[in-house]
Amino acid sequence: MAHAVGHSLHADAVDWLGLVRSEYREMPGLHLTLPQAQRRWWLDASTSASVFTALVAAGFLRQTTRGGYVRADAN
Repeated sequence: MAHAVGHSLHADAVDWLGLVRSEYREMPGLHLTLPQAQRRWWLDASTSASVFTALVAAGFLRQTTRGGYVRADAN
């Protein structure tokens, strides 16, 4: 992922949090593993792990027994 000069990684993570949250809201049944998320949004492993860890900690996503991530309010 290319970063603009002067654009911090922290700001990028906040942007990614918003984008991932938005996509999960638009598609309530979305179920992605970290490698799938990395391919979908062209994320590096560190950024995707940080974003998904933050969304789980916020109670927005949960990790399934198969390692995927779904909305926490999904059945």
